Amino acid sequence: MPLLSRSILAVTVLLTPLTVAQAAHADPGCTSSVPYVSGEGGYDTYRIPATVTTPRGTVLAFAEGRHDSAGDTGDIDVVLRRSTDGGCTWGPLEVVAAGDGNTRGNPAPVVDPYTGGVVLVTSYNSGAVTEAQIMRGEVTPEQGRRVFVQRSWDDGRRFTAPRDITAEVKPEDWRWYATGPGHAVALTRGPHRGRLVVPANHSAAPPAGSTDTGRESRYYGAHAIYSDDGGHSWRLGFVDASYDGVDNSNENTAAQLPDGRLYFSSRDQNGTSPGNRLDTYSSDGAETLDRPYTVQPTLNDVPVVQASVLQLRGRTAPLLFSGPSVPTARRAMALWRSTDGGETFGKVLTLSQDKAAYSDLVQVDRDTVGILYETGTTGTYDTIEFRRLPTGDFEADRP
Repeated sequence: MPLLSRSILAVTVLLTPLTVAQAAHADPGCTSSVPYVSGEGGYDTYRIPATVTTPRGTVLAFAEGRHDSAGDTGDIDVVLRRSTDGGCTWGPLEVVAAGDGNTRGNPAPVVDPYTGGVVLVTSYNSGAVTEAQIMRGEVTPEQGRRVFVQRSWDDGRRFTAPRDITAEVKPEDWRWYATGPGHAVALTRGPHRGRLVVPANHSAAPPAGSTDTGRESRYYGAHAIYSDDGGHSWRLGFVDASYDGVDNSNENTAAQLPDGRLYFSSRDQNGTSPGNRLDTYSSDGAETLDRPYTVQPTLNDVPVVQASVLQLRGRTAPLLFSGPSVPTARRAMALWRSTDGGETFGKVLTLSQDKAAYSDLVQVDRDTVGILYETGTTGTYDTIEFRRLPTGDFEADRP
């Protein structure tokens, strides 16, 4: 899109508050809903939630629809349900990217602040191979991990076909590759205003002469990709390439702080440091990191799992973090709050003591935060629930 057109659209999209959107009219008595129930809709299991709110106030709830089992490989689709009442009720299930026997997943959606369109980045591999085989380098490039982008111009009703961007964002010596999972970030302030940033992770091949196979956790690393033209072209941003076995950054999530910096929070994949969460910052829009990923000690309750961060709107609004809150088990989904830009976190509330795993946070409107998360009583992935929470619960002056 020409820069002049994108600048004109920015006036209408960036300055349109969500408080006038449809989500503001949700039933105030609605606290939760369940957009995905495993075993329904032709899928064995639903996993890997990701969510955004469009400028019209529609909440989009993405997930992986796993046809045959709860496993990470096989015939997997990217699916979507839409809510026009703030996450209280949901429209029919739609397939956004069909696996057709292969694996499509790791949805990372973001709203382009210039056009209001939804940009969705996902990952792919052959349904006949596993993550372990990919990390050991036992697959062909066609079977291995690839990266795709799609767009919706009509509030998430329809998406374009997936377009392969692997050559733009994946070095040849990388093996595993995963976008998100969870929402990506559109920068709304600073010199890179309008940039789309997708947190991601990868694995590298062992150095020449090593007896390692590449399957070891130490070869995981976080990175980010970004687009300055609404998702038409992409570049590789920072790369965490320590591979030292001490802090093993993996599934990666991000939020833009009020001062313009990006805050990144990552799962520590079996590193030797005490603690399961790592974090860092970027002051240049995800091109480089201000410091290496290091352990975040105030989140030591969180097990080894994906998590989510969300910066609420406002100069003094808190940064939120969601994840399970038992360090040795995936259960007891909770939310934490930081009032110092991610330097420290304090737990605000625990949603339940049920089993729980992956989650994604979204600001539904000025007064409401949503969390889309995996949970269950008999199994961790029985359902994907959407919980609505008042933003006032996270105000800095609350205990």
